[in-house]
Parts: sequence; structure tokens; C-alpha cells
Amino acid sequence: MARIPIFLMGLVVIWAALAEAKYMIYKDSTKPLNSRIMDLMSRMTLEEKIGQMTQIERGVASAEVIKEYFIGSVLSGGGSVPSKQASAETWINMVNEFQKGALSTRLGIPMIYGIDAVHGHNNVYKATIFPHNVGLGATRDPELVKRIGAATALEVRATGIPYVFAPCIAVCRDPRWGRCYESYSEDPKLVQAMTEIVPGLQGDIPANSSKGVPFVAGKRKVAACAKHYVGDGGTTEGINENNTQISRHGLLSIHMPGYYNSIIKGVSTIMVSYSSWNGVKMHTNRDMITGFLKNILRFRGFVISDWEGIDRITSPPHANYSYSIQAGISAGIDMIMVPNKYKEFIDGLTSHVKNKVIPMSRIDDAVKRILRVKFVMGLFENPLADTSLVNELGSQEHRKLAREAVRKSLVLLKNGKSADEPLLPLPKKATKILVAGSHADNLGYQCGGWTIEWQGRSGNNLTSGTTILTAIKNTVDPSTEVVYKKNPDADFVKSNNFSYAIVLVGEPPYAETFGDSLNLTISEPGPSTIQNVCGYVKCATVIISGRPVVIEPYVNLMDALVAAWLPGSEGQGVADVLFGDYGFTGKLSRTWFKTVDQLPMNVGDRHYDPLFPFGFGLTTNPTKTI
Repeated sequence: MARIPIFLMGLVVIWAALAEAKYMIYKDSTKPLNSRIMDLMSRMTLEEKIGQMTQIERGVASAEVIKEYFIGSVLSGGGSVPSKQASAETWINMVNEFQKGALSTRLGIPMIYGIDAVHGHNNVYKATIFPHNVGLGATRDPELVKRIGAATALEVRATGIPYVFAPCIAVCRDPRWGRCYESYSEDPKLVQAMTEIVPGLQGDIPANSSKGVPFVAGKRKVAACAKHYVGDGGTTEGINENNTQISRHGLLSIHMPGYYNSIIKGVSTIMVSYSSWNGVKMHTNRDMITGFLKNILRFRGFVISDWEGIDRITSPPHANYSYSIQAGISAGIDMIMVPNKYKEFIDGLTSHVKNKVIPMSRIDDAVKRILRVKFVMGLFENPLADTSLVNELGSQEHRKLAREAVRKSLVLLKNGKSADEPLLPLPKKATKILVAGSHADNLGYQCGGWTIEWQGRSGNNLTSGTTILTAIKNTVDPSTEVVYKKNPDADFVKSNNFSYAIVLVGEPPYAETFGDSLNLTISEPGPSTIQNVCGYVKCATVIISGRPVVIEPYVNLMDALVAAWLPGSEGQGVADVLFGDYGFTGKLSRTWFKTVDQLPMNVGDRHYDPLFPFGFGLTTNPTKTI
């Protein structure tokens, strides 16, 4: 008889042990955030912690690699896709396959997949391509930008991705910089206002939330990333990834304000800039990353490097990777966008910790921040994506919103050779009109860089959208003959008796360093198109560019001049305003210089002599249709 109670006691002990093994605080969403973080961290090995700090490119990722190295994050670089013209379902399947690798590890910590979504979900075929930030700055409409953030979040989630490397809150102080179109404005106050995109992407932070703590409102929202910390838009001559020479007061008053607002609004992550501040690489700047961002601003999300950001600490890049790892991690960077040589990174960081070059407290700080974001956004509860949002990708509602953004971003710089004879809005009914220029019928050109491919692409077959030529044809009266000629000669223009002409010229697509330019000219044959057309017929010239360009020599030839920036996929928005269905309302978010010799020249400078000043923009009233 005595044996039975002992046997039962044994069962109870085994059952209790199994229950204990199965119940883990970190898996319980009802437990406080910090309890979950501390519980999970107490269970993690050094190998698992360093895995969390490692972000690798999808091209070198697999479920097996993620499982073996406990990889914490995967990304798509610019133009990196599972297959050409991949569907939302194809994206979801790829992300879920990677995620299954993470979930099959001992602790089942989900990986977080990130992607650049800098003007809509721009890597993905048939996504809505919104105007680039330079155009959104001209709208002066933070509420519109918030709605664009919300639409972008839905399209990104439609493909199974929960994290975006946006917004860029650079304050571009020199248009010679190849990333100037990624900046809302040269004015820090306008950039601050446009941080409303953060709650658009992530959701509105709850009223009782602690300042600096990341927030993501669930499965229809994404974790955002304010970038590039800090001073990326202030480099000498606008040279990308170069040196920003400015006092501490200047840095904090011009380049920092957007970060204050983003952090208050709960931004989840912050990306460090390739650039240097007064000769010190930002990726090594412990004073600004740990001292200022983490300790003074109390930012509680995670800090991520840029692509090969630590490699570029040395010149040439990757020359002393062991030092780069030490310098970057010691500065306070939490997650490294490796992105390809992950074994070298993991081995190097492990060695530094084991040799006490990098203290365990620094690793724990990094992992705590990464886990905080993953817990806050519900990644542990919902690690796998489903197809419930696939219809959000490129939806009509989002295209309508993008078209509205295009209308509001257009800036009218000249209207008529004299004020009492305006050319715009153009009449829809005319005998015969000419549409000319390299940018009239080129979807790739009007979308710019960071569209399907990193550098963007010329042509009409890269994604779905409406070219401005198509939009014009859709808008004019059916009786109006529309003649399109890319680069007509003067004789053609003179001999055709056109009622008026619309000339669309500007810059080709580019991204990052490839866009750095010391001359800022309209690409050929743009200038000759302007001269051949505007010399002989009334013309409205529309500039498609990522920044102000040299136009002073041609302004007197033109009857009307419009800055359309990089409007994206919804070219119909341009025609909406040219033909008076809506009025012009946009205001310059950047100073338009006369000559490049004046640069850098920004509003508030002592010697300020622009062609068109910051904030300039003529208005028109909508034409009443009878």
C-alpha cells in the first residue's frame, strides 16, 4: 500500500516539471513587458544574444542559417526581391519560411524582417508609389503624410513584412546631395511637422505611454525607423556619407529636432548615418549614440547600423573588421546590418565579448532593446503572416491618396509672361496641343530612385501606374488632338500651329552617391527641348526632379513653370492641377537657387538671393465645370 502514494508523488513532480518547462513568462502576453524581457534574457546564451544583434540580407538567408546562428533580423536591400514581379503571396511565403527557421530554435525568438519603404512599398511590384519626401514637404500637410504612412504600413504588411527603414528625417542643406529628395525640407521645423508619418506607420501612441518607449499598434501597423542619425543632410558640398562640419548647437538646432518628435511619438528604431560629424564617424560616436540618444533623450527602442555601416568606419571599408565591430558596438549600436558576411561578424563580436573587450552589459543593453521592440509589436504572438491584407497592395484607395498627394505637392513658380495673362489652368478644349520632353511618358523617371530597383529605372514596364502623358490624354476634351514628341526640333513646332505645349523635363533616376551632383543641370536633351518648344509656342514647363535644378537661363522663355518633384506612380495628379480640376497650393520646401555657385544657401542665411525663395508658390483656383 505504501508504494502508491510514492508513485503518485512522482507523477505530480514530473507533471509540475513539465508545466514549469512549458510555461515561460516571456511567452505570456499578459505579463508586464519588462518581466517578459528579463525572463527571456535570463534563458539566453551569448550565442543567442549575438544572433539577435545580427541582421542579414535575404540573399544569404535561409531557415537553416537563421536556425543555426539564431539570426535576429533579415532585410531586403534596395531592389532585393524573392522573384521578379513577385506577388504579395510570394513575399509572404518567403518571410514565413525564414520565420519558421527562427521559431524552430530552442527559445523560438521570432526574427524581424525589414525593408526600405521610403515612398510607399517601393521595392514591390504593383505597390502604390507615393511622391518622394521633397514633394511631400511642399504639401505642408502633416495629416496627409500621416495618412500616407498608414497606407504604406498596410501595403508592407500585405507582403508579410513588419518593419520599414523609414522615415528619412534628414534636413538636406545642400541640393547637391544625392539623397536630397529623401528629405522633406531644408527647414528643421517643417521636417519636425512631417514626423506625423511615424504615427501613420506605427499607430498613435497611447496617452499614458512613457516617452521614448517604442510603440506599434498591431498587425496593420509596422515598426518605423528614423534615419540617418545625425547630420546626414549637412555634409560639405552635399557629398554623400561625408563630413558635416557644424557646431554642437548647429547640429542640435538643425539636424536633431526631427528625432525629438519621432522619439516622443514612439519610433521603434533609429538608423545611424554613414556620415561624420566634425571628422568623427557617426557609427563610432559613443557620445551621440549612447550619451545623447540613449541617456539624454531616453530613447528605448533599438539603434541599427546602415548597410555595411560598421565596415565603412575604416577607409577602405572592411580594412579592419575586428576594430569596426568593437567601435560600432561600443558606440551603442544594437543591431548591425551586416548584411552578408554574418559569420565573420558573429565570430568577431563573440571573440570581443569573451576577451572582455566589449562588456556583457553592452550586449545585454542591445538585446534588451531589440526584444522590447519585438514584444511591443506583438511579434511573439503573431510571428507568421497571413494573406488577409493582400488586397491592400496597390489598392485604388491608396492610389487615390497618392494622386491627392501629387496634386498638393506641385509648386507653381511662374504663371504667364505677365501676371494679368496667366497660362494655367490650361483649357481642356483646344484644336491641337503638343506634349514634349524626356519625362512626359516615362513612369520610371517620374518615380525616381528607390523604385523597384535601388537606383530606379527608366521606362514604363517597371510597375503599374499612370504616366503624365497618359494623364493628359485622359483629361483633355475628346476633340483635342494630343501630339507627343519626345524632343521636337524648332521647325516641327513652328509648322504645326499648336494651341499650346506642355514640356516635361528633369533628372534621370538615382539613389544615394549616384545622385551627388556638382552642376545640378537638367539632363539632355531637356534644355534644347525647352528652347525648341518654348521659343515658338505658349508653353507650360513641368520639372520632374528630386531637388531644385538650374533653370534660370530658361525661365524667361517659359510662359508657366511647375515643380513636380518626383510624383510617383499616380501621374494623373499632375494633369488634375494643370487643367484646373484642382488649384495649385504647394509651397517650396527648399530654396530654389539661381546658380550652383550660391550653394549651400538656405532660408535664414545672411546672403540669401534665390531665384525662388523657400515657401514660394503661386496659387490658382479650380476651374468651375458647367
